[in-house]
Amino acid sequence: MSDENVLIGVIGGSGLYHLDNLTFVKHVNPETPWGFPSSPITISALPSGAKIAFVARHGTGHTIHPSAVPARANIAALKSLGVRVIVAFSAVGSLREEISPGSFALPTQIIDRTKGVRPASFFEGTSIVAHAMFGDPFSNKLVKWLEGRVKDVLDKEGRGVQLFTDKCIVCMEGPQFSTRAESIMYRQWGGDLINMSVLPEAKLAREAEISYALIATATDYDSWRPQSEAVTAAEVFKTLKANADTSRLVAATVLEELQEIVSGKNGAEASALLLEEVGTMKFSIMPRSEKQNPEHRQKLAYILPEYFAGEEGADVTSA
Repeated sequence: MSDENVLIGVIGGSGLYHLDNLTFVKHVNPETPWGFPSSPITISALPSGAKIAFVARHGTGHTIHPSAVPARANIAALKSLGVRVIVAFSAVGSLREEISPGSFALPTQIIDRTKGVRPASFFEGTSIVAHAMFGDPFSNKLVKWLEGRVKDVLDKEGRGVQLFTDKCIVCMEGPQFSTRAESIMYRQWGGDLINMSVLPEAKLAREAEISYALIATATDYDSWRPQSEAVTAAEVFKTLKANADTSRLVAATVLEELQEIVSGKNGAEASALLLEEVGTMKFSIMPRSEKQNPEHRQKLAYILPEYFAGEEGADVTSA
């Protein structure tokens, strides 16, 4: 594990491959038990001097398609640096007329339409079984905190960009976009947004006990509008640059204030955001058994040392 002690991690999506207004410190590329992250992690300093860790979800130059993103390595690498809070960004399709291209959204629910081809759990392939609590897939206190801050930034930017909150995002497998029938079905299910990246990322953050929120930026209307052409990559790219510029502005403003909080200047607020998910896996892990492979426990200690570190490890169900 690293001694970097970086508390905030940022995961950049399509179009967001770097952050502005930060001072580059160095690149790190930790090898985790699940491999290397999508890209070397950029450690940068905020104006206050505090460090932020940034990883490009699709790799440097967008070379990794959604189903192949090494999400376990990304989350594990950030955890190894000390990260307790992740603010992720993602380009999304809109399933609602009012969420026009260029809009921002903070989802609070997920519908999983991936197809089982992505490794979805740190416990996968081990002899240890765990069932993470995922009724609220995003960290509600973090999302609530972000709502006011993101809205303020968008208002000050003055481009008329709207922020939508309490939305449901569908995560599809891709890499193709939806058929019209699928897009209409997702609307009937209650979906408001659609992307290809929020899972298993959000679930892995929960397993690693890291607070996680997604700032979604709409690029298109997917394929549900009968009066419009079906979504194309070319259409997405038209909106992507403006969205990415605004995302960098949001990140630069929000991260400084978030860092002030998580660094402990406001103890109660810091605990609420930093520790929101800490302890959530305690009763999600099945009781220790002699059938559990010690090597698997050692592997899981990389992300959950509280439960698996040490030769004997902790029996989490007896605490």
